Amino acid sequence: MITPRVKEILSWYGSDNPGTLTNLAKLLNHGKLGGTGRLVILPVDQGFEHGPTRSFGMNPPGYDPHYHFKLAIESGCSAYAAPLGFLEAGARDFAGEIPLILKVNNHDTLQDEKDPISAVTSCVDDALRLGCVGIGFTIYPGSAARVTMYQQLRCASEVAKKNGLAVVVWSYPRGGTISKAGETAMDVCGYAAHIAAELGAHIVKVKLPTDHLEQEAAKKVYEQEKVPVATLTDRVKNVVQCCFNGRRILIFSGGPTSSDETVYSEVTAIRAGGGFGSIIGRNSFQRKKEKSLEFLAKIISIYAS
Repeated sequence: MITPRVKEILSWYGSDNPGTLTNLAKLLNHGKLGGTGRLVILPVDQGFEHGPTRSFGMNPPGYDPHYHFKLAIESGCSAYAAPLGFLEAGARDFAGEIPLILKVNNHDTLQDEKDPISAVTSCVDDALRLGCVGIGFTIYPGSAARVTMYQQLRCASEVAKKNGLAVVVWSYPRGGTISKAGETAMDVCGYAAHIAAELGAHIVKVKLPTDHLEQEAAKKVYEQEKVPVATLTDRVKNVVQCCFNGRRILIFSGGPTSSDETVYSEVTAIRAGGGFGSIIGRNSFQRKKEKSLEFLAKIISIYAS
């Protein structure tokens, strides 16, 4: 049964075909948050992005792709997102048990690049073969290579939508002209979210913004118009506005491993600010499984409250 809230969300995607709307509905109806319009997704692309030992050394069962399938299923997550190899290693064994998102581009950290670009590591045909509901794609607004990534995303999105798949965009500002603080600055995060929405994302993923304002031109408007940025809830509200005034699903990265109370406080602010949920990787799978299940249950309960 489709709840009124899910029907409302689907109505925002009027140009999409029934296949894509069905896959979005599968995401929104799955897991413990099914039907609420909220999402908690387990992403495990960190082995590619940061290296396997950095990602799984503190919880060695995480080297096994099946561990993450089981964690996502048992915790009641909305979906599980990963690169090609991890999904291929378990898609048959766990077929139909949880919606899958194929991360079709990835970036390693073997070089310290000022202007990074991700490699396209799989395609829509792979996502269809594996029974995925959507593809995931990372862009780095601010990178000197951003135009290439935007064009790659456009091509991948076109094929995905024709084949009834949802498009999830990781939009992470990064590049030689953006300071480290600027990567999570309020104005830059909002801009990155809007770029992803403009590029046709059904679901936009960004990092939580700080109260730092990076761009002088944007800073003048924030200050002149007295746009609230003092609290995390204020800042989440602003990023939601940047996603077509809330007409695109916006979820936030869980970031590096933090204390439980820090994450719970962030999730509470996301919910209060109108965000649709969290995509939490390292903070989930770098704990022992029992602790991870307790941790995810608490997050889900905050969104469900």
